[in-house]
Amino acid sequence: MLTRISTFLTMLAVSGFIGVPIALADGRTASSDGAEVYIITPVDAEQVSSPVTIKFGLRGMDVAPAGTEKANTGHHHLIIDAPLPPFDEPVPADDNYRHFGGGQTEVTLDLGLGNHTLQLLLADHNHIPHEPVIRSRRIIINVK
Repeated sequence: MLTRISTFLTMLAVSGFIGVPIALADGRTASSDGAEVYIITPVDAEQVSSPVTIKFGLRGMDVAPAGTEKANTGHHHLIIDAPLPPFDEPVPADDNYRHFGGGQTEVTLDLGLGNHTLQLLLADHNHIPHEPVIRSRRIIINVK
């Protein structure tokens, strides 16, 4: 009997029938192996003028609106001039931690003159970063 149950569960997993995210012991959602998030534009050390259009890229997972509980999906958070938040709780929501819960993949922002740091962080349906964390490289842009 135990062998039949094990075989059945293996078949479900292999067939892709289990389409909900896998929750880990700490409550975080598993990310896909090799998933990567990145800033397409602007590039590191680029001089730009305001308003600035920031385009987001993602490989190895799909974008889905917040609240969509589906395996291998998440939504973007743009971190501006701030450190990465704790990974075991929802990403804060303020001017430094911008949420794109509608599944958006770009934004145009008015940024003040000077240097600004930008970094992307992908999070699950509850705004909690995946495990392992999917974050971009932090870049610096200069608004002239």
